[in-house]
Amino acid sequence: MKQFKFILLFVFLLPIAKVNAQEGTKIKVACIGNSITFGYGIKDRIKDAYPEQLARMLGEGYEVKNFGISGKTLLSKGNAPYIETQAYKDALAYNPDIVIIKLGTNDSKDFNWVYKDGFKADYLRLLESFQNIASKPTIYPCLAVPVYEKGRKISAEIVTNEVNPKIREIAKEQGLKLIDLYTPMLGKGKLFPDAIHPNGEGAGEIAKIIYENLSGKKAVLVDQRFPGKKTEWKGFTRFDFEFDGKKAFVIEPTKAIPGKPWVWRARFPGWHTEMDSILLSEGFHLAYLNTNNQFGSPKAMKSWDRFYKYLIRSHDFSKKVALEGVSRGGLFVYNWAKMHPELVSCIYTEAPVCDFKSWPGGFGSGIGSEKDWKTLKEEYGFKSDAEAKKHDNNPMDNLEGLAKAKVPVLHMISLTDSVVPPKENTFPLINKYLELGGIATVVTCTEGKQTLHGHHFPIETPRLGADFIKYYSKSEAKPLDPSAYHNLRNGLQNSQIKFEHEKKGRVAFLGGSITYNGGWRDSITNYLKDRFPETRFEFIAAGIPSTGSTPGAFRMERDLFINGPVDLLFEEAAVNDATNGRTDEEQIRAMEGIVRHARYQNPATDIVIMHFVDPGKMKLYRQGETPKVILNHEKVAQHYGIPTINLAKEVTERIDAGEFTWKDDFKNLHPSPFGQGVYARSMIALLENSWLGPAAEDDKIKSHNLPEPLNELNYDNGTLVDITNAKISGDWKLVPNWEPQDGKGTRNNYTNVPMLIGEKANKGKASLAFEGNTVGIAVAAGPDAGFIQYRIDKGEWQKLDLLTNWSRSLHLPWFFTLASGLENKKHTLQIKIAEKEDPKRIGNTCRIRYFYINKKTP
Repeated sequence: MKQFKFILLFVFLLPIAKVNAQEGTKIKVACIGNSITFGYGIKDRIKDAYPEQLARMLGEGYEVKNFGISGKTLLSKGNAPYIETQAYKDALAYNPDIVIIKLGTNDSKDFNWVYKDGFKADYLRLLESFQNIASKPTIYPCLAVPVYEKGRKISAEIVTNEVNPKIREIAKEQGLKLIDLYTPMLGKGKLFPDAIHPNGEGAGEIAKIIYENLSGKKAVLVDQRFPGKKTEWKGFTRFDFEFDGKKAFVIEPTKAIPGKPWVWRARFPGWHTEMDSILLSEGFHLAYLNTNNQFGSPKAMKSWDRFYKYLIRSHDFSKKVALEGVSRGGLFVYNWAKMHPELVSCIYTEAPVCDFKSWPGGFGSGIGSEKDWKTLKEEYGFKSDAEAKKHDNNPMDNLEGLAKAKVPVLHMISLTDSVVPPKENTFPLINKYLELGGIATVVTCTEGKQTLHGHHFPIETPRLGADFIKYYSKSEAKPLDPSAYHNLRNGLQNSQIKFEHEKKGRVAFLGGSITYNGGWRDSITNYLKDRFPETRFEFIAAGIPSTGSTPGAFRMERDLFINGPVDLLFEEAAVNDATNGRTDEEQIRAMEGIVRHARYQNPATDIVIMHFVDPGKMKLYRQGETPKVILNHEKVAQHYGIPTINLAKEVTERIDAGEFTWKDDFKNLHPSPFGQGVYARSMIALLENSWLGPAAEDDKIKSHNLPEPLNELNYDNGTLVDITNAKISGDWKLVPNWEPQDGKGTRNNYTNVPMLIGEKANKGKASLAFEGNTVGIAVAAGPDAGFIQYRIDKGEWQKLDLLTNWSRSLHLPWFFTLASGLENKKHTLQIKIAEKEDPKRIGNTCRIRYFYINKKTP
């Protein structure tokens, strides 16, 4: 026992001994683990995952690296063994002084825990692999944190009763200091939003526990606004960190100005920093991502895209950035700006490369660089000089989008520059840009000593560049956060797993004219293709103008499911349900029917319900009232855990906040391109917040819970019935290819199609035998629409006027529900033309495109 205690003492003191013995070197800490170590689900995991928070507490004497990989197991026969990852190999090569192992959570899944007999041997093998590296590290096994929801594939019972006891036993047998992350985290379920992964605060608690075990001191969290190492730079605070496997930094001003404007440097961040210092002193942030040897390639641009999203989402930077490019930095700033002109406030450059054939290619009058040219060709994937010369997207190419967006550019150049000659770079770009209507300025620098063949020259007026950036980076009022108008509820995990794992997906858009017209819909399809580039999508555009939830509920089989169920459904009906005068009960029955029908077809279908804006809803919100149709649709969404987007409220409040106007910008309830963009950005924000990180390799699609219905008479099995199923007599006729003869318009699928038509009162009937609890008719209600009488079985005849408020100018598709709440059995519907009551009416016609029924629930 005494020998055992001696060994433990040696283990505890080893890190401190190394600090003393190797003064000036840092103790390297490797954090081995799964998604909890990685920081899955944490908004700013680069700053707030537990290894990063631990690094800040340990301070300058330590270097902490995160080798966590989501979904990984300790078990070598598990579905995703950690020892097979590149992160494991990198951790060994890192030669750490301390190793923290937090594995075991994913092993608790039933399909992994069948191999539990190998857990101890696999853990010992992992320990041995680190014990055998040159650094001979101190190793700290950790107990898994609690799981806060029973019945999940990650088993709370197995973690508590089997995984953790095994880890405890191994640590004891091996004489290793065990870090208990389980007991201190009990009762802290609020720190685990999805019951498994900690949020930033929860990760901080884990870091504190580990710190206290390493140091023996009381832990105090060290909060900072950005991740990484904090240093002083020219009187300002600089944070250096890794992003996307590349070095990055952010320098913050002493006092940031509203809107958080920022400058993004490309290449040579230490060159000519006078202008940067001026801007920092006046409230700008400065950012940099090291993509140095990528020459503005598509791969570099993907890293830039991710870095940009990180800074605006996690740190609330202005959505418009000022780009600063020096020399080859011109390749980066122009290539990214052309991809995103709407995100760029201005472009400032010094001696910029605008055509890589000039430099590093050296195919003009300038001094090329053979080494850099070779690297550039490899980075772009060019197989020959000839292929590279044919490249048609240098900075000076395709400037139309930038010019249209009126992005101002400023070039500082030397006329004696023979490395990047202005005649082959700045001048042709600026000339093209001006011809396209762009805003451009060129300043020639002639004072002071010029070196490197005129490529290096003093900037005589850094104040000029700073004022240029300040002027075009005018702070705008911070837009309202779209996520404030979202309710994620049960989320959209199934569709993400489907798109990522199976590489295919069916996405449907069901609604009225705002869905039919595209715009936002096209933006969502493009977003999904960009987000999941390897996924083969089928997109179903099922918008029909003037239709709401009732038509939607009955046309799903025809318009959505003809080729099978869908994985992700976008549904909107709030505008037409209210405008068309549907009752509260009808709205709930129809929307609930859409949800249930979709999930009968595919229990895993994810659904998003959207509430679009119109003047009536805006008026109600300004009176402090929520539109009844939105309350009805939200009632259904809440019952089924469906995410919703309240665009009606978002647009109203953003207009009231002065961000834009209805008259000049949004224009109409059928939004302008600007309004379509507002819709699309809000929807994309919801999708981004639903899919914060990649799905784990072992994530499985799960059926959504289907509770008892809100309304037993909902339209959960609605279908259209072909008019040829009707029996007709008298004046009724089946017109095989009807089209309007009065010059009035109609909608798609309501012209040059079969119509069942009756025009004369009491001249025959149309009868339909059906089985179900609801029946109705879908008609083309035009200027000559008349009156009908109808009855179910042998009931009383009832009268109905088919003329709508919009019929005088349009043969409008309209769904009339004639009977609901019927006994679910066989019935007969009879229809006849009634006497015309109003002599001013120009006709008395009934044109039936479809019958519709709600069949017996499957």
